[in-house]
Amino acid sequence: MTSIAERATAFAALHAGPKLLLLPNAWDAGSARIIESAGAKAIATSSAAVAWAHGYPDGQYLPFDTLLAAVREITRVVTVPVSADIEAAYAHDAATAATTVARVVDAGAVGINIEDGNDPPDLLARKIENLKAAARKAGVDLWVNARVDTYLRRLVPVEQAYDETVSRARLYREAGANSIFVPAASDAATIEKLVKAVVLPLNLLAWPGLPDAATLESLGVRRLSAGSGIGKVVLNHTFELAKSFLATGRSELFAEGALGNPQINGLMRKD
Repeated sequence: MTSIAERATAFAALHAGPKLLLLPNAWDAGSARIIESAGAKAIATSSAAVAWAHGYPDGQYLPFDTLLAAVREITRVVTVPVSADIEAAYAHDAATAATTVARVVDAGAVGINIEDGNDPPDLLARKIENLKAAARKAGVDLWVNARVDTYLRRLVPVEQAYDETVSRARLYREAGANSIFVPAASDAATIEKLVKAVVLPLNLLAWPGLPDAATLESLGVRRLSAGSGIGKVVLNHTFELAKSFLATGRSELFAEGALGNPQINGLMRKD
């Protein structure tokens, strides 16, 4: 795969099923190379993990130019398609969202994750319409994964969450979204209903109580994201290793793991 158009086509095909697309989310070029070498068919970024890697909290505190640089570095070192988590597109209006996405596409991403959060659903719908047009103008059939935050942020009472999610999904589908992301939905019966109701490929987030991949695939889910999970575990492990080293000064801690320095150097070397 050499051209961005080819990567966009390949990324879309991965959502066609029946196989579940598993997306381990990266946060920098090195993590992306490791994830690709582990067998990932595509890579998505995690907004939280990218922010943490640069010393910022999640929630669009990371400077947009820094986010772009991270996407550009990731697309430089991997051959698989890359989708960028751009949160709310760093935009309070649809026109700015289009400008944002044009720059993300220029950085090499063929997909985006964009969320509604606490904003009115019709604002995200307008953003999707505008950014899809901007991507087409750039010659890329951009895959838009529209995140519905009703469950994650508890935007409505729990008994209304399903209906509100389906309503928003319909709005985003009509605006041009390619898939619907419903983080924090974890009940098998609800997931099965969502698969049918949202029509577009359903993306879920790795979450406590979520059924395993085989079950999700049988329910018709098309995409499962690790989200910030891998980055969070890495930071936790870093914390524990640092505490242990500071307490004992022992070197044996650093001999653990399947990859040694030569293997990691080999993965980072692009011939």
